[in-house]
Amino acid sequence: GIITAFVGCEWLTRGGEDNVDVSYLKGTWNSLSLKKRIVGNVNPDSVVHHKLSQSIRTRFLRFVPLEWSPSGRVGLRVAVYGCAYRSYVADFDGRSSLLYRFNQKSMSTVKDVISLRFKSRQAEGVLLHGEGQRGDYITLELHRGRLALHLNLDDSRVRSSSARMVVTLGSLLDDLHWHSVLIERFNKQVNFTLDRHTQHFRTKGDGDSLEVDYELSFGGIPLPGKPGTFIRRNFHGCMENLYYNGVNVIDLAKRRKPQIYSGNVTFSCSEPQLVAATFQSSSSSFLSLPAPAQILEGFSVRLQFRTWNPDGLLLSSPLISGQEPRYLILQISSGRLHLTHQTSAIWHFRLTGQRVNDGLWHSVSLNARGLQIIMTLDSEPASTIQLKSYLEPKDKHYFGGCTISQNDSSCLNPTMAFQGCVRLILVNNQPVDLLSVQQGHLGSYNQLQFDLCGIRDRCLYNFCEHGSRCSQTWSSFSCDCTGTGYSGATCHNSLYEASCEHYRLAGSTSGYFSIDLDGSGPLDPIQVYCNITGNKVWTVVRHNSSNAVRVRGSTLQKPYVGWFNYSASFEQLKALVSLSEHCEQRIAYHCRRSRLFNPWDGTPLSWWVDRRGEKRTYWGGIQPGVQQCSCGLEENCADMNYFCNCDADRVSWENDTGILSYKEHLPVREIVIGDTYRLGSEAMYVVGPLQCSGDKFLWNAVSFYQAASYLQFPALQVELSLHVSFYFKTASPSGVFVENMGIEDFIRVELSSPSTVTFSFNVGDGPVVLTLKSPVPLNDRQWHWVQAERNVKEACLQVDQLPLRIIETPPDRHLRLQLGSQLFVGGTATKQRGFLGCIRERAKVTPGVSSGCAGHCSSSAGLCHNRGKCIEKSSGYMCDCTNSAYGGPSCTEEVSMSFERGASVTYIFQEPFSVIQNRSAAVLSVPSQYSKTRDNVALSFQTTQSPAMLLTVNTLSQQYVAIILARNGSLQIWYQLHKEKRPDVFIPILSSLADGRLHRVQIQREGKDVFVQVLYFNTYMKHAKQSLTCMLFFFQTGSDVLDDEVAHAGSKGFIGCFSSVQYNHVAPLKAALLNRGSSLVSIRGHLLESNCGALADLSTSVSRLGKFLEINPDSAVIGGVVTAAVFSTLCVLAVMTRFLYQHRQAQRTARLQEKEHQRSLEAAYRAEFHLHNSMRDSMQEYYI
Repeated sequence: GIITAFVGCEWLTRGGEDNVDVSYLKGTWNSLSLKKRIVGNVNPDSVVHHKLSQSIRTRFLRFVPLEWSPSGRVGLRVAVYGCAYRSYVADFDGRSSLLYRFNQKSMSTVKDVISLRFKSRQAEGVLLHGEGQRGDYITLELHRGRLALHLNLDDSRVRSSSARMVVTLGSLLDDLHWHSVLIERFNKQVNFTLDRHTQHFRTKGDGDSLEVDYELSFGGIPLPGKPGTFIRRNFHGCMENLYYNGVNVIDLAKRRKPQIYSGNVTFSCSEPQLVAATFQSSSSSFLSLPAPAQILEGFSVRLQFRTWNPDGLLLSSPLISGQEPRYLILQISSGRLHLTHQTSAIWHFRLTGQRVNDGLWHSVSLNARGLQIIMTLDSEPASTIQLKSYLEPKDKHYFGGCTISQNDSSCLNPTMAFQGCVRLILVNNQPVDLLSVQQGHLGSYNQLQFDLCGIRDRCLYNFCEHGSRCSQTWSSFSCDCTGTGYSGATCHNSLYEASCEHYRLAGSTSGYFSIDLDGSGPLDPIQVYCNITGNKVWTVVRHNSSNAVRVRGSTLQKPYVGWFNYSASFEQLKALVSLSEHCEQRIAYHCRRSRLFNPWDGTPLSWWVDRRGEKRTYWGGIQPGVQQCSCGLEENCADMNYFCNCDADRVSWENDTGILSYKEHLPVREIVIGDTYRLGSEAMYVVGPLQCSGDKFLWNAVSFYQAASYLQFPALQVELSLHVSFYFKTASPSGVFVENMGIEDFIRVELSSPSTVTFSFNVGDGPVVLTLKSPVPLNDRQWHWVQAERNVKEACLQVDQLPLRIIETPPDRHLRLQLGSQLFVGGTATKQRGFLGCIRERAKVTPGVSSGCAGHCSSSAGLCHNRGKCIEKSSGYMCDCTNSAYGGPSCTEEVSMSFERGASVTYIFQEPFSVIQNRSAAVLSVPSQYSKTRDNVALSFQTTQSPAMLLTVNTLSQQYVAIILARNGSLQIWYQLHKEKRPDVFIPILSSLADGRLHRVQIQREGKDVFVQVLYFNTYMKHAKQSLTCMLFFFQTGSDVLDDEVAHAGSKGFIGCFSSVQYNHVAPLKAALLNRGSSLVSIRGHLLESNCGALADLSTSVSRLGKFLEINPDSAVIGGVVTAAVFSTLCVLAVMTRFLYQHRQAQRTARLQEKEHQRSLEAAYRAEFHLHNSMRDSMQEYYI
């Protein structure tokens, strides 16, 4: 219970609890419904009782008043009462100890239970120590404010650093608060508990018992020179209820029992009069103290401090001087202590080497004696500054910072204010009473808390994941993810894809990749080889024995054992196999008089071991449970009396080779061979790498077709870190994707409007809402990606490639997300605001939900080709060919036009080139290595004319790109980037293309690299003369800037047929057909729609055959091959004739569907190509 009563002249009107071990008590207070202010007494006659419905067991309970009376003195008395408690206390002064002597020479135990409570005044000190002559030892000590347990059960006296077992718990344990310790050991298994936080571990070495000789010491090591002991400082503080295997050690010492030796130990816990002050703000905290009477020729300042911040002012003392102000400044800079003295604009300073922003108490003293200032930090050697005159401080000293409203030069702070704790301040050897400062009797202050040190170790229970390094300041922490393979505020997000399938979809080719099988789970990423061939992807994990291994001289009693060490752990391999749709491993056993099975009783003579360590006697090509080889199944063994070739026991080499494909047994861990001991007996084996294909969860989609339907899962266990990602598509304007509720806490991700996704959650401090609005509707029946994350540092939301939305978590708030009910996907527990559409994630089918997703656009096969966009329909799909040079239902039908003499098509760009126009002229001087300009040109043509102009791109700055046929019919590509230089000419093929056949030209340029493909001729050229950086595209009329040969080709024009012309995202021939009259397209001369592109495949085949005959005219062998090819072609044409006739109806239906959609596409084309006449001066011209 809690009682409040009168103790002073004014009255507490409201009180409450704050910072009460939030990591543990948050859930308890929530369940008690007591997370509110506690009302206190309001008059001198009443006592207010608050009886709790449930008991609370906590490390400490702190009451902080929230409001006081605005005038007069205040008072508060709080009593907390509970159960009866027996306390046995011992006080250690840093030089004392307790010795518990055994009845026999040594004590050997296989089970130990040690428990105690302690509070310490120092960050260093031994609490418990014992050791044996054979090398066993146990030590419990405080080291740098952390509790460390050293334990060794090994018989060896050689103690290498790698064999030592050290486990640490806690931090800042020199806080003068009671801490509980429990050590439980049974054989090698140990449970080490500090304040309800338990570390489970297993000791190293071969021994199971702890053998300690003569005695156990508590509070210190009485003989520092004792062999094998740890040289540590003795404990300075109090211990309570110290039990060793049921023995109350303090009670025995208090009753002066003979087995206990107590040296300078008292049995009551002294309370040190240490009053600390906490400087709360890094901008406005300060403590101003008057300077006491000056000592002879100088002054001195001494204090203790602790902080996490790398910068802060400790002391600023103005000095008496002439006209120029002088200061003595003690500050923390970059984690080290700086002492600075300013005289006549000259600064003298001394720097300590020890870092002091480690959260520990540090003691610093300054002594000015004569013409010297001496600074001492802890036990470091003193630092000295030589002076030219004596120091005379003014009437004030400033600690931690300066006053906010500073109208004079009485204080100087070159850095930020100190944020941390200070105690034991002495000025001129006179202690400062901080309680008098708090009461207003001494000095002044701002943003200080008295009689407590509010330091916290934010890296204590490390929130940085995957082995990342935690660093902190006073109010926050940060995680260094370097080298972990993860990113994010807490290193939670994996940098790698989950499988090779993801890399294939991202456009990667075969190679070595790192994959993270469980995303942000506990498994580390592994490196695999992704063999990407077409739509088939193999994930390959290799081992250490890929070459053939010969075996001789093995028996069943002493068999040969070959181990396979993979480039991944077996936990990772198990996850890979589970994730994959199919896995296999090739195993080959070559034998000469080496059998696999005993022919008399079928006993296995050789076998392999699966990943679980179980023996397997079936071989490649056979399923589990059948003791055979693949030849036995196929009935083609060397000797039909046996089921394996090797069992024939022949002198010649035989082999049993096959594929192991039962996933639950893969990969192979070992191979055991036991029949190579006879004369002439020999075996050789080869085990291939583990190969897996398919990702079972990549395209795992479900459809929600009822508003009340949902998927239900167990509650998320995501107290500190939550990560949700999925794909969705819908036509509905709103709906809940994910929801998980607790008593008060919750998380929810939903489509709140057609273009808005909302991520909301409550961790106990009230709802937090992140909203991300898309510039385009998200209910367009297309796949969209959502990722929501919440951790102790921040919450973030991302949709598709839109900018990330982030909200940082305020400091000192609730951290743990406590969710009790089940997780709902696609709906809520109330069956309201359900989602209608498809979600791609790992899910099970329930009523109202069907597996898969209506439509076909989710398929990775690619139903729309040549830049066509797949659009889901309510029944089926359609291809939007707006950005494709092709047409038809699947964007595969070529668009062709015949050009007569004098005919041409000119296309004028608006987007995105008008954006580039606004760049400054300085961009043109960017070095070539920074170029990111890209061009993609593709066209098919058929002509007998040479020279001829195929395509030009002109700019305002007299730059151009031209593709022509020269006088001899060869293809030439011209780049003119500077009018004062000659153009660069690429001639990928010297033979004439003006041969009346259809040719396909594809040109890709990235920076200064150009790739040209003409039919089956590939040429790669490096542009070394001139960078193609920042080629700006604008409208330019006329041809006076072109080279003579280019201009000559332009004057001849083009006579023939063009098909499927594409320049980047524009298809000009298609635009000319669908947008006659548009301001973007101008047509000159007579053009006719053609079908020359439909003959592309046939022309290609004839071209291949023609080239083949031309290169090999005298080969009789080749002539026979050609004859056979022609005969095969005629057979194929006969079969295809019937197929085309049967397929004709399907084509007509597809054409009708295309015509029905043509009107909507034409509207889209007109919207895309619309231009205002005023924009014409800033456009690019595309000429055909």
